[in-house]
Amino acid sequence: MSSPFRIFIILAALAGAHVMVLVIRRLSEKVLTARLSSSFSKIKSIVSLVSSIFVFVLYFSALGLVLKEFGVSLTAYFASASIIGLAVGFGSQGLVQDVMTGLTVLFSDIFDVGDMVEISGQSGIIKNIGMRFTVLTNSMGAEVFIPNRTIANVVNYQSGYVRCLADITLSKDPVHAEQMKEVVPALMHAVYEQFPGIVLTEPSIEGTLETGSGKKFIRIKFRLWPGRTGLIETTFKQEILQVFKAIDSSYADWMVAVNYEVEEKPVSLPQRSRKKA
Repeated sequence: MSSPFRIFIILAALAGAHVMVLVIRRLSEKVLTARLSSSFSKIKSIVSLVSSIFVFVLYFSALGLVLKEFGVSLTAYFASASIIGLAVGFGSQGLVQDVMTGLTVLFSDIFDVGDMVEISGQSGIIKNIGMRFTVLTNSMGAEVFIPNRTIANVVNYQSGYVRCLADITLSKDPVHAEQMKEVVPALMHAVYEQFPGIVLTEPSIEGTLETGSGKKFIRIKFRLWPGRTGLIETTFKQEILQVFKAIDSSYADWMVAVNYEVEEKPVSLPQRSRKKA
């Protein structure tokens, strides 16, 4: 068999194998896309990586066989390729770190698609876990691409939000206390309407509570987007203080306290309906 014919056979086999890989990749993507389970997103990334490695091996081997037909030693070819690969590896350490960290994330279940997390100072919902980037959707609806090598500390909000409790102390004067109770629901609802991207669900009043010393206070529960909790400590608190001081001039700043708790059991949050402008 002549060398040109052998080269043609090698290239034809390479093309056929490449087409088969592309077909398998497309079919797997369609099947995995049709399944909404988050675990299939991880399988999709793994399939993509494996198919890419297989295509590389195909081309690398085919090139070696073609060069052999021109008298190039396969031993020398593989040795030179190893040296070149080592040099490329040193020059693309960031890429290698991205891939290795991506594989660690995929197999360790640190987080999954759909989880609410905080990574590298960015908070959002995991949209995709790839070999190079992990993609988040933040509170403004923007996609944030985080290089996998920068993933260090990960905060996973299993309940999907940060639970914030605002304890609002009532005036000792019964008349002033009743006036304060009347305005709290309106102020609470105003924050929910004004900041739909931060306050995830309608806040709730847990009731009027009383301490052992007889101090009465209203407890309001907010469910907030992670990383945006300053809204309650600043805007909401200042509005409460302004209104309450107008009712009772002796009302002090310390009488409104904000703290955070972890929800013991994950709950399903209802989808908010957004009004079109």
